Amino acid sequence: MIRTAFVFPGQGSQKAGMGRAWAEASPEARRTFEEADDAVGFHLSRLCWEGPEDELLPTANQQPAILATSVAILRGLAAARPELAPVAVAGHSLGEYSALVAAGALELADAVRLVRRRGELMQQAVPPGVGAMAAILGMDAEEVTAVVADAAAPGETCAVANRNAPGQTVIAGHTAAVERAVALATERGARKARTLPVSAPFHSPLMAPARDGMRPELAAVAFADPAVPVVVNVDAAPVADGSALREALVRQIDSPVRWVESVERLTGALGVALLVEVGPGNVLSGLNRRIAPAAKSLSVAEPAGLDKLDEALAALAAAGHQDAGTGNEEEGS
Repeated sequence: MIRTAFVFPGQGSQKAGMGRAWAEASPEARRTFEEADDAVGFHLSRLCWEGPEDELLPTANQQPAILATSVAILRGLAAARPELAPVAVAGHSLGEYSALVAAGALELADAVRLVRRRGELMQQAVPPGVGAMAAILGMDAEEVTAVVADAAAPGETCAVANRNAPGQTVIAGHTAAVERAVALATERGARKARTLPVSAPFHSPLMAPARDGMRPELAAVAFADPAVPVVVNVDAAPVADGSALREALVRQIDSPVRWVESVERLTGALGVALLVEVGPGNVLSGLNRRIAPAAKSLSVAEPAGLDKLDEALAALAAAGHQDAGTGNEEEGS
């Protein structure tokens, strides 16, 4: 088979109606939503399928809803194409929990409860209005690093939060410092620099209270060694140990998401030729094409995506991309 990785989206990928077509087409997907409903104690599936959109926006609802949808799609995909087995998995921020479920390191019920608590803690970590995030487009990573350093002031934080793609970086910190960074980036030639409509400065040092709050929550849950390596956000390295994966989830809360390097690791050292986005939307697929244009990137957010998946597999096989192994499958961190 083609060397394939499954990648899972994070916050911002949600929309009312997500996962419904999979639940209607796949008994495995429907049962997954039922399991998630039981885990959180309310009809999370109804929120995913019917909305309303404003109830999907709060972090404590959005995170478990995206996770449940991603795992439902994963299980529907596994039933529809049982021969397709990833050699590694990764997830963007929240999506790392979906990746751990996919790798067998974390049970779905535990993951749903954990991300709901994670969302609550992240929302509580910083009072409304104190923190902000901004996207800076058209500047390289070194230039953005210089901007955030120059924008910081005594008692204020400004830091890189997500390296999403070449020329696309998200920053986070105190509102005033982020606004200064936006102005500096614009002055220094950024194609676009704008604040984002988010509720907290995620993946910045201001999330330290959420990190500390999640540590005992994660310690109380069993983590198994994954069946395939998980390329984690915080180090952009493949991890094959359950305890190390638990610690990576703690650290990622107030550390940057190193997505560019993660995809480069998947398509480089791990030899992945096909990146399948498993979850609502197709944001990661767009980022992945920019990071690794030589690899195929596609989404299976809807069952119709299976046809494009089959086409991609056939094209890669015709081009000689059959899996011969790289010798790096068990590389850890």
